[in-house]
This record gives sequence, C-alpha cells and structure tokens, in this order.
Amino acid sequence: MTWGQEQGYAGPPVAGAGPDPGDSRRGSGRAAVRRWLLGGLVVVGFAIAAVVLAVYYNATLGVVTTLFAVLLAAIPLGIVIPSFLWLDRFEAEPNRYLLVAFLWGALVAALAAGVFNTGANIAFRAATGADHPAMLATAIFSAPLVEEAAKGLLVLLVWRLRRREFDGIIDGIVYAGVVAAGFAFTENIQYLGMAYADGGDQALTGTFIARCLFTPFAHPMFTAMTGIGIGVAASTRSRALKVVAPLGGYLLGAALHALWNLAAFSGGNGLLAVYLVVEVPIFLGFVVLVVWARRREGRLIGRYLSQYADAGWFSRGEVQMLSTMSGRRAARAWARGTGGRRGLASMRRFQDAASELALLRARMQHSAADREALQTERELLGSITAARQRFL
Repeated sequence: MTWGQEQGYAGPPVAGAGPDPGDSRRGSGRAAVRRWLLGGLVVVGFAIAAVVLAVYYNATLGVVTTLFAVLLAAIPLGIVIPSFLWLDRFEAEPNRYLLVAFLWGALVAALAAGVFNTGANIAFRAATGADHPAMLATAIFSAPLVEEAAKGLLVLLVWRLRRREFDGIIDGIVYAGVVAAGFAFTENIQYLGMAYADGGDQALTGTFIARCLFTPFAHPMFTAMTGIGIGVAASTRSRALKVVAPLGGYLLGAALHALWNLAAFSGGNGLLAVYLVVEVPIFLGFVVLVVWARRREGRLIGRYLSQYADAGWFSRGEVQMLSTMSGRRAARAWARGTGGRRGLASMRRFQDAASELALLRARMQHSAADREALQTERELLGSITAARQRFL
C-alpha cells in the first residue's frame, strides 16, 4: 500500500483560513535592484579574498604543493558537511545561504584571521622580544578570539538580515558548522602545505592524521557554541538573553579553541592528554546535543502543526508524517512514484514550508517572531496548499 493511501490528505483549506494558493507578493523594482547590488558585492568580495589567498599560497608554498594540499584538505569536508546537512533535514536551509556560509569561512574569515593574527604576532614579538612567547600568545589569546569572531559574524548576519531563514538552535549550529568547515578547509591547506614543504611525506602524514582525521570537527564544534547562543537569542523574547546568549556562546567557543591551541602548542603527551581527557568528552557531548536538538525539532514540528490541523490546514496523517524523518522519506518515495521528479520536488517544498511554518508558530507563541510573522505565515500556508495540489 502506498504512503498516500495509508495517510490520506485533508481537503482544501477551509474558507477564509488563508490566502489563495497563487497569491504572492512581488518586491518592488528598487528592492530587486538592491538584491542584485548586494549579490554583486558579495561575489566581488569573495573573488577578491580568493585572489589574495591564491597569491599568498603561491608565494609561500608554490602551485604544486598548494594544489596537493587543497586535495588533502578537501577530504574532511566529505565527513563534516554531510553531518551538518543531516542535522538540517527537517527544515533545510537554502543552498545558496549554505554556499555563502562556506565561502565566508573559507575566504573572508580565513583572510581576516590571517591579517589580524599576523598583526597580533608582530605586536607580541615587539613586546616580548622573542619568537616563542609571541607565537604562544598569538595562539592562546589572538587566534581564538579573532577566528571565532570572524566565523560567528556570518551566523549573526544571517539571524539579523534573514530572520525568516533562521529558526533557532538547529539553524545556528548548521550555519556555524558550515562556515567553520570552510575556515578549517583553508587553514588545513596552509598547515598541510607547510608540513610537506618543511618535512616531506612524514610530516605531511602526521599533520593530515592529526588535523583531517582525528579532529575534523574541532573548528565546527568551537563555532557551534556561538551558533547555539545566537539560536537561543532567536528563540527568546528576553532582550537581555538576546545579548548574553550570543556573547556567552562566543566566549565559550573561544575558550575551547584556546585550550586546544595551548595543547597543540605544547605537543607530545600534553596534546594527547587534552585530546583524550577534554576534547573527546566534549565532542561526545556535542554529538548528544546535536541528536537531541534534531529530535526536539521533530517534536516541535508535530506540536505546532497540530494547531493548524485543528483549523483544517493539515490532516492528522500529514502531521505525523512531517514530524518524523521516516515518515518524510516514505512521503517523498510515494510522491516520486506517483508524480516523478515534479511530484518529488513538490513534496519537498511541502515538507520544507510546513517545517518553516511550525517553527515560525513556535516563535510566535514565545513572542520571538518579527513584525512580518503574520504575513509570512499566510505566504507559507499558500505555498503549502499549492505544493499539495501539485503532488496530488
């Protein structure tokens, strides 16, 4: 028996419950121009940062070593990025925003951190008169604060500028993880290239194992603290918490980053001890938190969509399907089997819009939604109705 036969669907929305499915608001011509200008500035900014980094790596490592390091640095991305996409399954973020997050980390945050850390190292060297203390001070004080600020700034911008796409803790972790993955990718290029240039295959192998295999989630885990703080701020109506939560998350991430840098700087048994006693338990706790947050989001979706089911917007079977990943997978398989690619695409839009609607309702219930929440709610209900009609 197919999913559609098992679950069934409610009929069209009750009269007067929402907008016509085809109703949509078009931005003004001036708004469209602003979007194009902003998009152009983003592309130009990324291009400039990419050129600067390419020139730097070519000058310090050479073309061949840089390309070799790029290939090796890309390997951890096959582990890290799918993990955060898995977390983002209930209410998937737009691909263009995730791409911007990755490029921000790989280009803008990496370049900014390189400039500020180099300046801090020069200042510490002038103050201490020695290289070793200056490098230690940079690793413990400058690098964690600067790098976590540069990465976390993107998460903050998404929350402030694209609030409709930022629903809470899950989104904070996802954006933070993706931007940190981009940052770690660029940083690994430098470390792997320098290891190969200075110590050959043996040094390269050790660096690859330490950075790419043992600790691929280090940067994402640090920056996720900031993302969690911003996610809490996005879900509360407390003005104090909107400031304290992001700042507290940032400082916690920077402290974890500083602890790891101190252990890495000491090397040997100190690094191994911190890795086993501190980093591994923290990582396991982070995994537990991520799994809990994902399940919590499913429960929230079921709870708040039930309110719309009471008003006739959803059937009970749809609510049950939308609140579990197994139900969503079965629904997508049914839609593809009955409607092909177009049916599958419509089901995906239906599921994403329903998740966004439920999380919007959660923010509205806690007085944490923005002024356009009611209009956004009507638009989502229209999108849900239109998508349902297509895949049926």
